[in-house]
Amino acid sequence: MFDVKTVSMEWGGKTLTLETGRIARQADGAVLATYGETVVLCAVTAAKSVKEGQDFFPLTVHYQEKYFAAGRIPGGFFKRERGATEKETLVSRLIDRPVRPLFPEGFYNEINVIAQVLSYDGECEPDVLAMIAASAALTISGVPFMGPIGAVRVGHVDGEYTLNPRQDAAAAGDLDLVVAATGNAVMMVESQARELSEEIMLGAVLFAHDECKKVANLIIDLAEKAAKDPWEVTISDNSAIKAKLKDLIGKDIAAAYKLTDKSARSNALNAARDKAKAAFASEDAQTQMVAIKSVKKVEADIVRGAILKDGTRIDGRKVDQVRPIEAIVGFLPRTHGSSLFTRGETQAICTTTLGTKDAEQMVDGLEGLSYHNFMLHYNFPPYSVGEVGRFGAPSRRDTGHGKLAWRALQAVLPSKEEFPYTIRVVSDITESNGSSSMATVCGGALSMMDAGVPLKRPVSGIAMGLILEGDKFTVLSDILGDEDHLGDMDFKVAGTSEGITTMQMDIKVAGITREIFEAALQQAKGGRAHILGEMTKALGSARTELSAHAPRIETISIDKSKIRDVI
Repeated sequence: MFDVKTVSMEWGGKTLTLETGRIARQADGAVLATYGETVVLCAVTAAKSVKEGQDFFPLTVHYQEKYFAAGRIPGGFFKRERGATEKETLVSRLIDRPVRPLFPEGFYNEINVIAQVLSYDGECEPDVLAMIAASAALTISGVPFMGPIGAVRVGHVDGEYTLNPRQDAAAAGDLDLVVAATGNAVMMVESQARELSEEIMLGAVLFAHDECKKVANLIIDLAEKAAKDPWEVTISDNSAIKAKLKDLIGKDIAAAYKLTDKSARSNALNAARDKAKAAFASEDAQTQMVAIKSVKKVEADIVRGAILKDGTRIDGRKVDQVRPIEAIVGFLPRTHGSSLFTRGETQAICTTTLGTKDAEQMVDGLEGLSYHNFMLHYNFPPYSVGEVGRFGAPSRRDTGHGKLAWRALQAVLPSKEEFPYTIRVVSDITESNGSSSMATVCGGALSMMDAGVPLKRPVSGIAMGLILEGDKFTVLSDILGDEDHLGDMDFKVAGTSEGITTMQMDIKVAGITREIFEAALQQAKGGRAHILGEMTKALGSARTELSAHAPRIETISIDKSKIRDVI
């Protein structure tokens, strides 16, 4: 009845097994991944045709933790799994980010990737296993996926790297790093660390890449046994349309990208796009859609060419130059702590609120109930980019950016014994043109110090970009929004004067080399130091007194024989 194909290998002291052919056979690709006694099922389905007028790639990733996997019944009034938790949202993003760049440009068929945790042993973490299962399911599905990728978690204890530690063990150590990579290059990095050096972080990524190669090879072994016939995908040659557009609006776009003001630049680019639309108004709908998409490619060629040729950036800065910074603390009179952090055209209002233990956040998950005394919430209203849009519940992006800033700041927090308060930081982005998450890190650190939270050291963050053409590359510091969209890498690094506390990297091309990674880390180090210096001008260390509006918690120790008298 079943045509089961299985591959296995010993990995980190446990057996990793990938199986297909038994479950979810109507999906285009389905893989049951087992590591220890943790089991994840990932099913991939793809639309066989493209919707008329479709001009983007609709990839949707859903990761879900079933409570029965850990022998638990969900808490609360509703006794079933409901909307995605924060962890499920973050893992969905972990899966999405490294696989999305590995589909060919112009492939617009809708794809669903659904990963479900069916068994959890409390030892082997399901998030990395879900990434592996998703990669394997895509690889055998027949869709044009240029993988596979492997994924791994790395810890760092007593100067040694550890493979696939438990998540709580990794968090208690110096490093919790997740890497996804193909056999040739790293695609994604997500981490939190306790002020580690660039050398240790680079070593961890290289260690992870070696392990990812083993997983990728295992997936190739499964594909050799069970892969479906590859789809025949026809990608249109639109070079003639692109050439026509370059002649028509190339000079207009080049002039627009010399305008340093974002609004003026946006208006000039819109005028060029309108000119392009008018030129193709008599063509059929498909040609018009292709022309609109090709305008972005013309923009990319012009901007990238200028940067690679003579280091000319959109706003005229040098490749390693950070935009002007202004930081203000005590910005709001009734909050416990506040800051206004502005870097170029990116701005964040960050506030800190102190509460008692009763205000801790209760989290219900596979591991059971846990309580968190540090929360960071990030909000990105549409007015921050001058647009009209939905305003409501936080998006996946909001959740991911908030967690990134949380990781950057958690390493410098005082212990509960030193500071027995619950801390909530809120970042409201009021302007955005490049790396609002790193503005949140800087503003969040300042607002906590303004509130009197005794941080070990202030934390700053910077976003790095990359322009890569063949063997030539340029690393950019403090990237603009357009440099992010038109570039090949979004690499965020945050830390103190003593080392890195978080590092996140997403690649839009087929990975980067050690040389590029090392150059980006060193350039980011200089940028972080500069930003820290600007932050110090506003506030160099935590205030010694709490706000008059903050609650007071007094801790006293008494002789045990006097407890009865106190009661």
